[in-house]
Amino acid sequence: MKKQHLPQKTCPVCLRPFSWRKKWEKHWEEVKYCSERCRRNK
Repeated sequence: MKKQHLPQKTCPVCLRPFSWRKKWEKHWEEVKYCSERCRRNK
């Protein structure tokens, strides 16, 4: 799959869009934050 066709979400902390990653494959629905830093600063 090309990068431009990957699903995207917006991080509620930094308000930046982030794309699907292989490590999130099994739990993409639960992913809310783009990084650990944003998750800690919620």
